[in-house]
Amino acid sequence: MRPLRRLVLAIPALWLFAFFLAPFALVAKISVSRPLVAQPPYEPVFSLADGWQGLWDKLSRLTLDAYALVFSDDLYLDAYLSSLRLAAIATLLTLLIGFPLAHAMTRAPRQWRTALVLLAIAPFWTSFLIRIYAWIMILKDEGLLNHALLSLGLIHAPLSIFATEAAVLIGIVYSYLPFMVLPLYTALEKQDPALLEAAADLGATPLRAFWRITCPLAWPGIFAGLLLVFIPAVGEFVIPDLLGGSDTLMIGRSLWNEFFENRDWPAASAVAIVLLAILIVPLVLHERQQVKERAA
Repeated sequence: MRPLRRLVLAIPALWLFAFFLAPFALVAKISVSRPLVAQPPYEPVFSLADGWQGLWDKLSRLTLDAYALVFSDDLYLDAYLSSLRLAAIATLLTLLIGFPLAHAMTRAPRQWRTALVLLAIAPFWTSFLIRIYAWIMILKDEGLLNHALLSLGLIHAPLSIFATEAAVLIGIVYSYLPFMVLPLYTALEKQDPALLEAAADLGATPLRAFWRITCPLAWPGIFAGLLLVFIPAVGEFVIPDLLGGSDTLMIGRSLWNEFFENRDWPAASAVAIVLLAILIVPLVLHERQQVKERAA
């Protein structure tokens, strides 16, 4: 039984090593290399082919020039701040839209809930890229949205939504809404309706019962949804590139430019490492706080 238990524990560990730790080590190695006009476009500071002695000799010559560039260039700082701001706004909008949807799904008749869950994940059955291109046709000045509003007489001139931050927010909210709805639905479905009935019997208004019972019990689903939306939204590239304009600055586009246009792989790797650190630190702090609360 013990070898089987070790095998079960080893499988996720091997997966984590192969698809996270090993690529992370490669990116970290490139980030301390020197840019070079060649193939590949960087000069490794150290290589395992040099042997342990050669590796030890070259460790003293590691360069942090790429990180110095990231922290000294206002372009990267603006890209980080803009990405965090847009991701935070999109995550909040996703929560405001997703919570009522998930709440309504849990209040629907039980025989309908499976169909509602399937409808919630139905967008995943279509290519992500095709869905974003569809929003281009909707949001352009001559697109479906402006055409419908003009036909109804609600506006007299086309709305300039495409190639703006508003279009980027619409694309992110639409694309990641299922990631918010599903964990919220799971958390809300587990709640006992008798708790709300007891609160009503004790004189609590529906709004007070919602804030004091439904929301606290749904917090695990809320937190999971916030993470599932916020983390990929920060590094999003396709949506800002297709729906955003030249003024839309996000770190995903900066990474693309450094890798494929400037061909400065060390700087791009440093940008990726810093972004990963920004996203991981709050998670670690939250986990430590959770451990302290459970211990108390």
